[in-house]
Amino acid sequence: MKHTLLGTSGLRVPAICLGTMTFGEQVAEADAHALMDHALARGVNFLDTAEMYAVPPKAETFGATETILGNWFARRPGVRQQVVLATKVAGPSRNMPWVRGGSPDLTPSDIRAACDASLKRLQTDVIDLYQIHWPVRNAPMFGMAYFDPSRDKPVTSIHDQLDAMAGLVKAGKVRAIGLSNETPYGVAEFVRLAEQHGLPRVATVQNPYCLVNRTLENGLDEAMHRLNVSLLAYSPLAFGLLTGKYDASGLTGEAAPMAGRLAKYESMRKQRWGRPEALVAAKRYNQLARDNGLTPVQMALAFCYTKWQVASTIIGITSQAQLDDDIDALGITLSPELLAAIDAIRWDMKDPAL
Repeated sequence: MKHTLLGTSGLRVPAICLGTMTFGEQVAEADAHALMDHALARGVNFLDTAEMYAVPPKAETFGATETILGNWFARRPGVRQQVVLATKVAGPSRNMPWVRGGSPDLTPSDIRAACDASLKRLQTDVIDLYQIHWPVRNAPMFGMAYFDPSRDKPVTSIHDQLDAMAGLVKAGKVRAIGLSNETPYGVAEFVRLAEQHGLPRVATVQNPYCLVNRTLENGLDEAMHRLNVSLLAYSPLAFGLLTGKYDASGLTGEAAPMAGRLAKYESMRKQRWGRPEALVAAKRYNQLARDNGLTPVQMALAFCYTKWQVASTIIGITSQAQLDDDIDALGITLSPELLAAIDAIRWDMKDPAL
């Protein structure tokens, strides 16, 4: 499996990253351990998690996913050294009062305390890639289409966030740092301040990228390319929309596949992935895949796996069959004609799950 360097960090990762947010909610611990064993055996040695996981987030599962990973490391001596481990500190509370008491800020002391708690749950001495899960400042994210300056509030500055991260790197607790759900401004400002003050440079940005959400291509990709910051693409299957499993049934009702997140959890249907327009667009892409002799999963993943913007694609799974299907899609190439047809749908449908 092809490996890529993440920014200027020196971390080398495979083209596929195993996302773990289902572990502790849809996937029990023993099953999660078996899935990680299988992923590692197939060459996927890059794992991504977060302090707020499992998902959908709730107080009783906060930190559960990190704990599952930590137990996996503890029960398999030597495995931690084979894995590139990424986790995230949650940004200001988004209706999650169990995260730092619902604080609207993320202070340097919060970052340090969150890192120490993650290290303890993960049963490791170092996190390879430590990411800020979403911006501390007011910024359009998670389906927000517009920036609204009237929502600005005093919060910890980007410089102070970087300085806190620098302390973690200096202490040997973190090897590299990254961002998530960021904007072009945010990426550029983090890099500018790091270079100006001799602080750690962000290596990555973890943002959504898939057929029904290509907003990354509206300028963020240029910023990341010119600043040498790598993309970790999440939700390549749009929470299952691009698997085809909802094409006939929709997201609700007796016919909906209840194992799927969008059908199972009402809170997720209220997000961008549950928009009716996103399902309509997904159906068109899924049919295009079938018309070209591919499964919807194969086309959606091949799109991400082969794009120049993507360093590694984060896949989310609940079964070994899904894991194998996702890995087996690696190596599929899409013809120029098919890529043009994909672009034609985007021109018509835009980015309904932005």
